[in-house]
Amino acid sequence: MTSKQSIESIRQQIDDIDQQLLYLLNERMELVKKIGLLKQTTKTAIYRPEREKAIIDRLSSASDGRLTAQAIEAIFLEIFAVSRNIELPEKVAYLGPEGSFTHQAAEARFGAMSDYIPLRNIQSVFDAVVTARTRFGIIPVENNQEGIVNETINLLSDNDIQIVAEIPMPIHLAFASQEERLSNVKKVYSKDIAFRQCSNFIEDYLASDVELIPVDSTSTAARLAAAERGSAAVCAHIAAKMYDLPVLFENIEDSSDNYTRFLIISQNFKNERSGNDKTTILARISAKPGSLATFLQEFHHADINLVKIESYPAKKGKNFSYWFLLEFLGHVDDPNVAEVMKKNDAIIKWLGSYPKLC
Repeated sequence: MTSKQSIESIRQQIDDIDQQLLYLLNERMELVKKIGLLKQTTKTAIYRPEREKAIIDRLSSASDGRLTAQAIEAIFLEIFAVSRNIELPEKVAYLGPEGSFTHQAAEARFGAMSDYIPLRNIQSVFDAVVTARTRFGIIPVENNQEGIVNETINLLSDNDIQIVAEIPMPIHLAFASQEERLSNVKKVYSKDIAFRQCSNFIEDYLASDVELIPVDSTSTAARLAAAERGSAAVCAHIAAKMYDLPVLFENIEDSSDNYTRFLIISQNFKNERSGNDKTTILARISAKPGSLATFLQEFHHADINLVKIESYPAKKGKNFSYWFLLEFLGHVDDPNVAEVMKKNDAIIKWLGSYPKLC
């Protein structure tokens, strides 16, 4: 057998396997459709992060081939997204515009087929969910370089909304322009935070007289740079691709360890326990000396591991001066967590329990 014949034989085997995969996927979608009909009658939630995580963990543990856990997750997240659209198509709002990092985070969990609605600000995303115009919303909550997004925390405080899931995503920025030479670039568009995250590149590569122009998003920056000679954009690769803007330099951010954490939010939503969960709460703590220390001791005595605590001035109420955002390991239905929550019910607002991903 010649080398060409050998390759054709292997390709035929691949074609046969693809046919089997197609058959099995269609079988899976038929079962999904049945579940969707049952969920419509029982009003059960379509998106179940804990169920998806359990499937990915089980398959990753069982895999004895070349597929890594990361590859299995990438494949099955798209299968899950298609499944949800077959069960019951749902709209997803996100902090836009199209081509933003939030859009990228949304597609990472809801796939390319979902009905996405890009909105201009975080408030609009919350409004879309609160008014049930969309079932889910995707918003940023923190960046490991820049810290917490205060607007997101304030809106979680003010609205009856639950956190459904978290999406940790590495942030990589590109320098894109129609100009082939840096010397021809006279102005650069980007979001102010992106300029800060790429300060070393800007100082090392760009002339001192290049004008840095802040805009509302990195995708807006790509759109403007694509329409204007002599300009460039610091943007996500997905945004440069959307506007056919050539990328001159990849990964220009100062830190290779640059992550943004996004949240999926919804109304009247509660995950079941996954076995590896995180819970987020807001607590209104009295200004009386020792109140915070006393409250935190509750978690220590209950053997609950606190992983985050942030303070914010309270806007309302005469008896409380601060909100505290707390995140800890565990689910609201875990007995030790439930005991602490019940004991402090008057000062705690539960925001959600969801599978821990970061």
